[in-house]
Amino acid sequence: MKRLVFSLIGAGLIITGLGAQEIQKRKENQQDRIAQGVKSGELTAGETANLERKEARLNHEIRHDRAKNGGKLTPKERRQINRQQNHLSRQIYRDKHNARKQ
Repeated sequence: MKRLVFSLIGAGLIITGLGAQEIQKRKENQQDRIAQGVKSGELTAGETANLERKEARLNHEIRHDRAKNGGKLTPKERRQINRQQNHLSRQIYRDKHNARKQ
């Protein structure tokens, strides 16, 4: 019985760690996509500023949520952050593929 409990606790810690890593990896990936859009001229200065402002707002929300929960995100917060990252990802795509060029 103790083995099962420790296994479940260990699995929970691994899943929690993967959630934080996934958020960080997506954040870095989206920053790379924005930088590539600037470099290629696909993003205008206004589009870039807007995307960076949204990214900063999301990062602030993540820091705030972690601070109030002792450094962790609840499953509900992770789902909400994932939805926001999805929305930002679609916005990056739309801005990079519209007719406006730098």
